[in-house]
Amino acid sequence: MGESVIREKLKLLPDSPGVYVMLDEEGTVIYVGKARILKNRVRQYFHSTEKTPKVQAMVESIDDFYYIVAPTEADALALENNLIKKYKPKYNILLKDDKTYPYIKVHTRENFPRISITRRIKKDGKYFGPFMGVNCKEIVDIAAKVYNIRTCALSVKEKHTKPCLDYHLHRCLAPCAGLCTREEYDGRVEKVLSFLSGNYEEAEEILREKMEKFAEEEQFELALEYRNKIGTLAALKKRRITSMPKDVDADIWAFATNGLYTAVALLVTRKGIMQGSRTFRADAGAGEESEAFTSFITQYYSAHETPHEVIVAGEVDGTSLAAFLRERAGRNVEIVHPKLGVKKELADMAAANAEDYLEKAISSIEHKDDMTVRACERLKELLSLRRYPKRMECYDISDISGVDKVGSMVVFTDGEADKYEYRRFRIKTVEGANDFASLQEVLTRRLNKLGTDEEERFSRPQLIVIDGGKGQLSAVKKIFDELNITDIDLVALAKQEEEVFTVGREESIRIDRRDYSLRMLQRIRDEAHRFAVSYFRSIHSKRNLESVLEGIDGVGKRKRIALMNKFGTIDRIMQANVVELASAEGIGEELARRIKTYFEEL
Repeated sequence: MGESVIREKLKLLPDSPGVYVMLDEEGTVIYVGKARILKNRVRQYFHSTEKTPKVQAMVESIDDFYYIVAPTEADALALENNLIKKYKPKYNILLKDDKTYPYIKVHTRENFPRISITRRIKKDGKYFGPFMGVNCKEIVDIAAKVYNIRTCALSVKEKHTKPCLDYHLHRCLAPCAGLCTREEYDGRVEKVLSFLSGNYEEAEEILREKMEKFAEEEQFELALEYRNKIGTLAALKKRRITSMPKDVDADIWAFATNGLYTAVALLVTRKGIMQGSRTFRADAGAGEESEAFTSFITQYYSAHETPHEVIVAGEVDGTSLAAFLRERAGRNVEIVHPKLGVKKELADMAAANAEDYLEKAISSIEHKDDMTVRACERLKELLSLRRYPKRMECYDISDISGVDKVGSMVVFTDGEADKYEYRRFRIKTVEGANDFASLQEVLTRRLNKLGTDEEERFSRPQLIVIDGGKGQLSAVKKIFDELNITDIDLVALAKQEEEVFTVGREESIRIDRRDYSLRMLQRIRDEAHRFAVSYFRSIHSKRNLESVLEGIDGVGKRKRIALMNKFGTIDRIMQANVVELASAEGIGEELARRIKTYFEEL
């Protein structure tokens, strides 16, 4: 699209809040931003003012843009977050590690409340956490041993059952067996709630008494176990922020960037206790710092619990962020820029963490970029790909002698494994061992999703990699031709010589083994193989062990029984080495080698 067309579109921008989406010449989304006034914000990119290198690179890549008007800034922020998740634009700061953290839950709605660990919060009990850098199992174990509250999921009914082992180990009062009253048990639950709220003194005193008792009885292993639990409590006590009120639930954020890379630090406090900290790293985005910081925090809270306060060391769009969090949490969430006191100290601590991480992590970040984004860029150059391979898919087939055939699809986004996008296939139409036909079935099923409503869930890749050589490449190329797929590059990577075969080229391409682009191809190929094998084994292990072994020459009924007695499962036989196999009754070294070779044919 020409500059004159973009200039005309700029004139039509409204004086409304909304989201704008920048596209490159291939129609790929490269940046998503939110604006209080779309007309003002989008025009800034095309003014001849001085820009940072990152913004300048993004602007030079813009071939088109579109916008979506939103009723409010909060709606625009939510929409921006959804579009960033969907498109993963190159010039946005992306939250790539969005794992959730564990909470300890007291099931207060149950007749006799139990305690458990969960990563999902519902309105059906009392939750404590999130816990970062803390072993939640150890805390639950302390609660059970000190207060004898149950940890099992058994429904306690009027009809009593026999007490389980936890009762005999003094970890539960056994309400299921009617061995305690409701009042007695409820009293213990109140003590557990107090303990999880940070009042550790009573629990520490009980643990110390038990430790000393076991030491006197010369049960030194138990005494050591209780001493370790006292150490766990001591570590938890150190997390208390004595100058902060116990009713304060706050996340503290800070942001540091050098123009190329970004570090974001998060401290989590609940009920005046420091629960832990996280530091995230990313490429610097093309937007303003406050815009990027707001966007990153929004991405985080779309998958995590929302606190009552968000303390920030740095500039954010507080109005729209507060509205977004209020909508998500169903209550007011205060955005705080502290100037004095303990909250200012915490904000400074987060800022120091971000700066320190950025300084120390630069070499690591640059190495990671070499292995991922820059490897993708180099691969485009070396293989003469039509487009930058932002989304790469790799396929592999796994079976033994045509039994339990499965296929795998793994996905790398910007050179990194994107495990949420992985898929696996049961081969349905192919008889016997025929990898070519199996690949054709898998690719047909995959590519048929393009251009349908399912493409929303299975995005169109720029590059498909096949684990194999020229034959596998030709088999898949037939499917491309049948389905008229012309906008996706196709290559195959052969294991033995690590040759890369491309469509329309007779000779293979050999990439230097030290080159990061080849290493990336090897990573996705090996990951596809691993994923296929793990799926195959999960299916294969369910089959009768004897029938699986029937295909091995020289392994009759007696020897199959010997292997079953020795190893018990197909997985263990597959993982055994030659020496271990030969140790089974009637299996010598020669037959053991034959068995091992049979399973290595995956």
